[in-house]
Parts: sequence; structure tokens; C-alpha cells
Amino acid sequence: MNFEDIYQLYFKDVFLFLRSISANEDIAEEMTQETFTKALKAIHQFDGSKDIRAWLFTIARNTYFTYCKRQKIYTNEMKLEDMPIKQGTLSEKMVDEETAFLVHRFLHHMNQPYKEVFTLRVFGELSFEKIALLFGKSPNWACVTFYRAKKQIMKYMEEIEHGKNPL
Repeated sequence: MNFEDIYQLYFKDVFLFLRSISANEDIAEEMTQETFTKALKAIHQFDGSKDIRAWLFTIARNTYFTYCKRQKIYTNEMKLEDMPIKQGTLSEKMVDEETAFLVHRFLHHMNQPYKEVFTLRVFGELSFEKIALLFGKSPNWACVTFYRAKKQIMKYMEEIEHGKNPL
């Protein structure tokens, strides 16, 4: 597979991944371009033993955190070493319309404050600091609540994939 094919196949996935961790579309787009520039320069180092998307996500994640360090952007989100990189992340699953519908269906039944925090973060694109202000809580509380909501959704999606339908 040539690099142009890799770019065409994975650009949207890398962009959505970066969009989910940066909370800024312009930064995500810029970091996506930089990710593919770095990947092109290092493609000879990719041995094919792992999924190329995971390799690209690793480059993207490192590129984003390097950018944050240079810009002195500090977030209450996960540290670099805590950031999960695996195939099938929530951002990727949201791309598929049917999967998005299932997530929305689950959100409809989700308890507060998880439902609202998740919605504000993902669809409202608010920072943890702004979500915390709305609830009168700390940014750490917003981060933890979002993480727990995301975990509930991922569990639900795994149950769907295994033929269990709790709703």
C-alpha cells in the first residue's frame, strides 16, 4: 500500500482521534497534517507487525502532546502515559451512523450527571473547566465523570457487539 492510500484511508480516523483529545478543530486539523508528515518521513520504520492505524494514532498523540508542551497548554485530561491507544475507540465508532444512533439511544437512558457531562464534552465541545463551572464542581470532577460516562458507553457497545442488548 502506498502512502497516498494510507493517507486517504486513515486521515479521517486520525483527525477524529485528535479532535477527541484536543477539543479544538483547528488544532486537530493542524496536528493531523503534522502527523502524516511525520509518518511519511518515518514510513520506512513501520515494520507492519502492528496495525498501521495504531501506529498513526501513536504518532498523532505524541505530536499533540509535543504541541501542548511547546504552547504551554496544560489540561486536566489524561497524562500521555495514561492515554489509551487501541483500535475501536469511541471517536472511531461515532463515525458509523448506526453506531452513533446506538450511542444516542444509550445516552437517552443514561443517568445524570453522566449524560449531560458526556454530551457537553463531546457534542458541546466544552472544556472540563467550563463543564465544572456549569455544575459548580472541580475540573477533575468533570474529567472523572466524563471518563465514567465514556466507560458506560463502551461497555454498552461491547455488549451490543457480543449479541447482548440491554435496552
